[in-house]
Amino acid sequence: MVSDYSQYAWLIPLFPLLAFLALTAMGRQLKDLGIYISIFAMLASFIVALLIFVERIGGKVEDYTWNKLHWLQVGDFTLNMGFEVNNLNALMLVIVTLVSLLVNIYSKGYMKGDERIHVFFGYIALFSFSMLGLVISENMLELYIFWELVGVCSFLLVGFWYFKPEAKAAAKKAFIVTRIGDVGLFIAILLLFWYMPGHALDFTSIHNAFTTGKIDPTIITWIAILIFIGAMGKSGQFPLHTWLPDAMEGPTPISALIHAATMVAAGVYLVARTFDIFHASPDALLVVAYVGGFTAIFAATIGIAQNDIKRILAYSTVSQLGYMMMALGIGVSYTSGMFHLFTHAFFKALLFLGAGSVIHAVHTQDINEMGGLSRKMKITTWTFAIGTLALSGIFPFAGFWSKDMILTEAYEHNQLLFWVGVIAAFFTAFYMSRLFFLVFMGSPRGKAKTTDDNHDDHGHAAHTAHEPHESPATMTTPLIILAVLAVVAGFVNTPFNEWLSQWLTGHDHDEKANWTVIILSTLAGVLGIGLGYLIYLKRTIPRDVVSSKMPWLYTLLNRKYFIDEIYEGVIVKPLRGLGWILELFDVYIVDGIVRLVAFTVVGLGRLGSRLQNGQLQTYGVIMILGMLILVLAIAGRRFIHAG
Repeated sequence: MVSDYSQYAWLIPLFPLLAFLALTAMGRQLKDLGIYISIFAMLASFIVALLIFVERIGGKVEDYTWNKLHWLQVGDFTLNMGFEVNNLNALMLVIVTLVSLLVNIYSKGYMKGDERIHVFFGYIALFSFSMLGLVISENMLELYIFWELVGVCSFLLVGFWYFKPEAKAAAKKAFIVTRIGDVGLFIAILLLFWYMPGHALDFTSIHNAFTTGKIDPTIITWIAILIFIGAMGKSGQFPLHTWLPDAMEGPTPISALIHAATMVAAGVYLVARTFDIFHASPDALLVVAYVGGFTAIFAATIGIAQNDIKRILAYSTVSQLGYMMMALGIGVSYTSGMFHLFTHAFFKALLFLGAGSVIHAVHTQDINEMGGLSRKMKITTWTFAIGTLALSGIFPFAGFWSKDMILTEAYEHNQLLFWVGVIAAFFTAFYMSRLFFLVFMGSPRGKAKTTDDNHDDHGHAAHTAHEPHESPATMTTPLIILAVLAVVAGFVNTPFNEWLSQWLTGHDHDEKANWTVIILSTLAGVLGIGLGYLIYLKRTIPRDVVSSKMPWLYTLLNRKYFIDEIYEGVIVKPLRGLGWILELFDVYIVDGIVRLVAFTVVGLGRLGSRLQNGQLQTYGVIMILGMLILVLAIAGRRFIHAG
């Protein structure tokens, strides 16, 4: 069946692009109208994306490709640009547009009073345009262009409060670290161009070439690993994960957008979009699986020792992205990884926006200075609790079903990764219960009950006394919508209803409920929450039970395994030293030679100007001296020859 709506998919990124142009051109003059332009642009994109999605789930609709824009021609080679719609990116379009729409609505209340609010909404519109363009890209080079634009937008948004040194440093770090991964992706595209039949870079040709064995297996492995390096940078996989927690210096709605639906999702989507390449290389899949598994447990252990509410959620994102990559690397299909991306988008956006609601109320991000908020922020508390249970993988919330699918595949194909996933699930449940109990339960503590003498999340100093209260409806409505999705989204794919798996791949999946996996994963989640309850709410177990007996372990986790310090000592300082040496070489050698040449020329010019002074007697003397020198030279030459 031919799609009626897919041919209009180009409108989906166009709406936010037009909003960005309008806000950039006359944002300050538009005032509040600019906010509504951004919101309605994302609403229009969401409606078109939803129409395409509903049409595609209603029957067997053919994939739609339009690539008639001739962009580059070299000899016989022509590179066309266009867009493509299939089931995979139709799902991504709905995720990105829905989360972006809710973030826009939420930001109207959260960013109220910020003098650069029109710039903020303009950046969000450009960010959404970039991600949506990436999703519907028809070939690898087009994807790469939008991929880089996503990186630029993250730089702008993470450093939105540029007057804060931490925000400027975080923006530069995000831009530089992700560029490292992007170099890998760029080299992969060059290899694809070189080895693909006819130098084709469109995804249809890539699918045909890598499923029919037309390319050397060694080259396939290199291409796949280089693509994964690009994905590692965007999706915060170890060791390119360090930018992601620091990105919390940006406004909280941006944290939700980056961590749920846009930038970090781009890396997972890239691997799924090029899964034919990975599937043709078992070695590359193994790399993806083990890097993802290590990242999952590595970040989860760091999360248990952090005290900043947004950084805890940031390391949670790194861990869950590791889960997704592990699922993709197991190699059964890309369904389990994309399923977890789908559910994670909703409950992680919910948790970040919930954290923003808390910060908006108490003006601090330290969970040790919060407490007792459940009595005054009931909507935020209940929705945050749903997000916590979904992330912890508790039945029947969305995270349970997607995590169970990943662990089931790991149990059947790689026992080591299965146990890594179970342990990571335990740590996840533990640090999320710790966060929830310290923030919402118990008695108010610290600044949450008195005054705030710190900088709030808007980057402005706040010293006034305040009483925590529930956020306005513009902020709580998105929380409620996301909470509902965090409950029901998982039912699109269960062991008893494999609709999403069949719809994404077009094949029937014979997945059955593995009760061993279900019991072990549920037990891990329950034990994690139970331990958090005993320590942070019931206080049966002392909070310093680990830090008092093994302070080195707590310091190691709290300092994030000293990865930043290692990078500083091994990479940053040597590069700065090399830069200092090169600067000296540039100043004293390169510039020195230039200055020497300039000095010589100027000196000769001055000497010439002194000789050419317009005095006749001087010219006569010079002529006589010249004649004498010439006579002496001739006489001397004859004398030498005569001798």
